[in-house]
Amino acid sequence: MSEPATVDTPLKKLVGDKTAKALATHLDLHTAGDLVYHFPRRYDERGEHTDIRSLDVGEQVTVLAQVQRTAVRPMRQRRGNLLEVTVGDGSGGVLTLTFFGNQAWRERELRPGRWGLFAGKVTEFRGKRQLNGPEYVLLGEGGDGEAAVSDEIEEFAGALIPVYPAAAALPTWVIARCVRVVLDTFTPPDDPLPADVRASRKLVGLGTALKEIHRPSSKEALHRARRRLKWDEAFAVQLTLVQRKHRAADWPARPRPARPGGLLEAFDARLPYELTEGQRDVGVEIAEDLAAPHPMHRLLQGEVGSGKTVVALRAMLQVVDAGGQAALLAPTEVLAAQHHRGMLDLLGPLGRAGELGSAEHATRVELVTGSLGAAARRRALGEVASGAAGIVLGTHALLYEGVDFADLGLVVVDEQHRFGVEQRDALRAKADQPPHVLVMTATPIPRTVAMTVYGDLEVSTLSQLPRGRSPIASHVVPAAEKPAYLDRAWRRLREEVNAGHQAYVVCPRIGDGPTSDEEPPPEDDNGRRPPLAVTEVAPLLAEGPLHGLRIGVLHGRLPADEKDAVMRSFAAGDLDVLVATTVIEVGVDVPNATVMIVLDADRFGVSQLHQLRGRVGRGAAAGLCLLVSEAAEGSSARERLDAVASTSDGFKLAELDLEQRREGDVLGATQSGHRSHLRLLSLRRDTELIRDARAEAITLIEDDPELTRNPALAASVAALVDEDRAEYLEKG
Repeated sequence: MSEPATVDTPLKKLVGDKTAKALATHLDLHTAGDLVYHFPRRYDERGEHTDIRSLDVGEQVTVLAQVQRTAVRPMRQRRGNLLEVTVGDGSGGVLTLTFFGNQAWRERELRPGRWGLFAGKVTEFRGKRQLNGPEYVLLGEGGDGEAAVSDEIEEFAGALIPVYPAAAALPTWVIARCVRVVLDTFTPPDDPLPADVRASRKLVGLGTALKEIHRPSSKEALHRARRRLKWDEAFAVQLTLVQRKHRAADWPARPRPARPGGLLEAFDARLPYELTEGQRDVGVEIAEDLAAPHPMHRLLQGEVGSGKTVVALRAMLQVVDAGGQAALLAPTEVLAAQHHRGMLDLLGPLGRAGELGSAEHATRVELVTGSLGAAARRRALGEVASGAAGIVLGTHALLYEGVDFADLGLVVVDEQHRFGVEQRDALRAKADQPPHVLVMTATPIPRTVAMTVYGDLEVSTLSQLPRGRSPIASHVVPAAEKPAYLDRAWRRLREEVNAGHQAYVVCPRIGDGPTSDEEPPPEDDNGRRPPLAVTEVAPLLAEGPLHGLRIGVLHGRLPADEKDAVMRSFAAGDLDVLVATTVIEVGVDVPNATVMIVLDADRFGVSQLHQLRGRVGRGAAAGLCLLVSEAAEGSSARERLDAVASTSDGFKLAELDLEQRREGDVLGATQSGHRSHLRLLSLRRDTELIRDARAEAITLIEDDPELTRNPALAASVAALVDEDRAEYLEKG
């Protein structure tokens, strides 16, 4: 009898060197545990057929289908015959399988009526979808004494047929065979979930769940197995977040209470407009946090233009009033410089300490970026180190590069999705005690995402727009179907410029030269043309539909001083049109810009489009956003654009975004090459389960903060939420 396999047993001991090497190379599976946690993507059921009509060209698929007919014809370009096999799913959808060369045995094998699993890449030829030379396995016996196809058929004897995430070199049935070999000798680890949690939540044991998810004895057993394994994922995430929140509550922090008669009161008195009710309510929450003896750790979310910056500035002034300093970290130098100009304008004499005309108890606002000249940098760093600069603005370079604070009390992070462990450690090193932290985002976050990804932060939401903000109308421009609509879009832009306004034209790519992180690959797998590029589009517009207008170019590869100069020119009205990448997506504020044309809009995500269009309509005049796309009507890309055009409700769009994106994009399922076993949890579908897991996590951590009485559970959490995954969660 073979030796029992554990989660750590190398696969080469169980499935042989050749197969183990293929599993490692193509799917990053190395141990029995890796394979057992490589769950089926779906289950096909005989009698319930795959919808072939829903397959996309370019997709790597495995379909359950029935052979309808075969045909052999001579090849035109070379000697030999071509075998064409038509398979269907019973609902009207058909695929053509093509096999080149003289393969008479395949014609005998692939007889009409036979059911099989067929795996390959969907292509299209003369309007017909096909699989060229697909891998396949036939199910059941073919009649006339024909034997079942290989011992692999045993894996599909049940009613539910597992279909695994596969690779071209490893079709799903090969993976299924390997899983069967491993499960035959696999000894699952002791169940780490506390027995009282298992009982109260009616969860099956871990060993049963791992067996049933691969070889379900019934639909009910499969449902129970998936529920238990989803629970493990949700519980591990929530334990990690609740534990971090619990630890943060124990950190000491210097309270920064509001001071009567200070800068904050003077600032409120000189504001030219009234704060919204939401701004006032969130301001009270933040003020109370800042006055507490442990660090604030709060997420402030709100639509573009909802007034987050003013809320943050008021918090910074409260800290300055209490004798501390506040730093705002922006993702780009362009945005840091704009914040600097904007805050100086808002503060007026209150932000110009030491200058003529400054207020009596003013502070200084310093900008620290990598592009500062040596003399200016030395002066700025001196102001920061002495404490004369109460408010300091910059990029993440603030955290490193020899920037020393006299008394850092608050860090505001603007639009930053990668603010993590290293940065927090760097911050703590710059303060005697951990500073208060406020993270801001203009991307509305569905409640489940906030609970799962930002679960260690208190969440505040600004849902109102300040009075005076104009509505933004959005329309899809179907460039392929109706080219005249695109011509009309350019004329519409000229009309706005002629009326004294300005415009953005946004492209998904910079252009020739080394690529940056913000650029998609130049060509996708289906051979679509490269996305339109700023450096190519700008001259075409200047010579064509926008001839005679003052056009500027802005993208991430420009030197920092050049980027800043372009933005200053646009803000000053010296440019009519700014052709840019998504570098303008965050925080760029030019109230006179009223129209935005997004080219290849289907290449952008839902939230990204929503955030981009928030750059227009920021003044008294209404905004217009035109989403130009060649996506066909009825396609998923076109439906996504239609949804963006139909609503300005960022939370509805965030739910749509979550529905259409892979969960792993949100959950950070794979980080820095490390394996993570977060496979099944769906933020959209498993809201209730996530909520229940959080409640259990809070109860458990209150009783056993470091899980010292639950060592097996602590080890399980560490395996599911590894170091990089924990860092991703902390980065939010």
